[in-house]
Amino acid sequence: MLNRLIKRKKLILLGVAIGLIAVLPNVEAFAYNWTRTMRKGSSGNDVKEVQIRVAGWASDSPSQKNIKIDGIYGEETKAAVIRFQKAYGLTPDGIVGPATQAKLNELENMDGSTKNFDWSEFYSHDGKGFSSGKVSSAQVKENIRRTMYKLEALRKKAGNRPVYVNSGFRSINYNNLVKGSSNSMHMYGVAADIQVSGKTPYEIQQIAKTCGFSGIIRYSSFVHVDSRQEYPYGSASWYWP
Repeated sequence: MLNRLIKRKKLILLGVAIGLIAVLPNVEAFAYNWTRTMRKGSSGNDVKEVQIRVAGWASDSPSQKNIKIDGIYGEETKAAVIRFQKAYGLTPDGIVGPATQAKLNELENMDGSTKNFDWSEFYSHDGKGFSSGKVSSAQVKENIRRTMYKLEALRKKAGNRPVYVNSGFRSINYNNLVKGSSNSMHMYGVAADIQVSGKTPYEIQQIAKTCGFSGIIRYSSFVHVDSRQEYPYGSASWYWP
């Protein structure tokens, strides 16, 4: 009888533990597997991942600068890392060690999206998801992932105010329906039309100019941002009318 009660108690405790695991948030559920400390002079795919994640920290003030995603840890990458570190209360040494890596991973969700953005926010509004654009759905998703990290920086610089995505990826048909430009960056997944809670379009525009976006257009109620200059299907020049 006693053994039976003990066994039953263990099963109850196990059930409670499983329940707790189910409801607790997974902060680093899809954490990138950093295997080394990186600094100026480092190179490789892990450096490229760092560059993707700090791309939104391209400058301190409005400037036509972006972080080249080339896997080479140069001066611009170091400067962006330092800005990221300062913003998140880390030692601003420009070295991507365990503390900085952990903070970078806190911005990553289990499904590869980022902390404050969801894939569905960027789906084409005609039900196509990420398909039927000008590049493969896999490429669209990767392009959007990179855009998300820039938007995470913009959100942080805006005082952690929510960023709302009105339009992300567009299928070719949907872009035609809304009369988008013939080579709209939306069809590649490198653009977003955004609003920021408590910020005017002008204020959003000014913040976006520090986040490495090479295409920024201010409208009456939202701001369009894109990274056209970084992609072969975009433009070699910046567009900040």
